[in-house]
Amino acid sequence: MERLEANIKGRVQGVGFRYFVQRVAGSLGVCGYVRNMSDGSVEVVAEGKKEKIDELVAALKRGPSFSSVSDVDANRKDIDKTKFSGFEIRF
Repeated sequence: MERLEANIKGRVQGVGFRYFVQRVAGSLGVCGYVRNMSDGSVEVVAEGKKEKIDELVAALKRGPSFSSVSDVDANRKDIDKTKFSGFEIRF
């Protein structure tokens, strides 16, 4: 199991980015949350199997069609088990 703490920069607010992340994470069985930050970036905290986190990071770099991702600062660490029960959008 792995925990991802990522900050995504670019045109990532107001383009459906959080809903995109929630949809991708849900399809991968990854738990955690996504939220907009006051500086215009998006924060993602996700926990799941390493290969599923790899797929999520690839999706974060791509983003939905109306976004333009300029940087994904991703920090990862091993965990024993997830502390989340699903994947949510936080406001």
